[in-house]
Amino acid sequence: MTEPVVISSPHRHMGMTVRDVMLRVAAALVPGILVYAGIFGPGVLIQCILAVITGLATEALILLWRGRPLRPALSDGSVIVTGLLLALCLSPLSPWWATVIATVFAVGLGKHAFGGLGQNLFNPAMVGFVFVLLCFPAQMNQWPAAPVEGTTSPGITDSLAIIFVPTDTAVDAVSGASALNHMKSRLGLMEMVSEIRTAPIYGSLGGRGWEWIALAWLAGGVALLALGLIRWHIPAGFIAGMTVFSGVAWLLNADVYAAPLFHLATPGATLGAFFIATDPVTAATSDRGRLVYGALIGALACLLRLWGIYPDGVAFAVLIGNACAPVIDRFTQPRVLGVMP
Repeated sequence: MTEPVVISSPHRHMGMTVRDVMLRVAAALVPGILVYAGIFGPGVLIQCILAVITGLATEALILLWRGRPLRPALSDGSVIVTGLLLALCLSPLSPWWATVIATVFAVGLGKHAFGGLGQNLFNPAMVGFVFVLLCFPAQMNQWPAAPVEGTTSPGITDSLAIIFVPTDTAVDAVSGASALNHMKSRLGLMEMVSEIRTAPIYGSLGGRGWEWIALAWLAGGVALLALGLIRWHIPAGFIAGMTVFSGVAWLLNADVYAAPLFHLATPGATLGAFFIATDPVTAATSDRGRLVYGALIGALACLLRLWGIYPDGVAFAVLIGNACAPVIDRFTQPRVLGVMP
């Protein structure tokens, strides 16, 4: 008697191939990428191209080493989405070698070390991003300056020079702190939130420019919901978890903790809620489990932002959520009909 074959999630057939799903996810990222490039320059486009090319090359080499066919894996679009998500988490000013290392680590260890597509335990893009964040913190915190009056974003020539031939003088001339970085550093100097928010790098809700990128990711996420590519449970749980914890902290001391809308109006929150945490392979599977899973990630991301050493804790929260997904599934699966609880 042969043993049954157990295949990893997702189990629900959606009437489309993996390639169809991945191409639609990539298309939903396009509005945010265009807004990102329009506000902070073409560096993000260069990072996306670099990450995708490196990801495809790494995938091909590993498949050859494993003796697997190249065409099915390279044409399914999964490594393209991984490369895009990774590039969008990195700074547009990141040196080329950091993007290459992160992508190789994401595809090699985050994906193929577990057997390939559908078998990875952790989100590959977050594995690569956290690796370079821990190894090269200085390079990962060089963000483009906010588009305030009198400043311009670097053009294609300057962006290429900064990414491929970085110099301290060139990077310092166009870099600055993101809203989350600036908020955390100024709070560390005992300034109040109301004082910090008067800086020109802040907009109506979050960081100037960054809040528009967050809205673009939100629009892409709504498109994924409308197409039925993701379910509402994880984004809703994520937003609720982040809102509740940031709201409680804000109500307790508004001088030390920013309002919930500030945390939600960040690209990391909307990108994480709709595009990263919703990865069906590494997320919980039941509807109730997805709510718990999303709430856990949103709450952890908020807690890491408030009391962790890194300004944005979404990547770490997603990896912790991935590790907890099997446990969440065990306790949130619906009861089988005809079986007593």
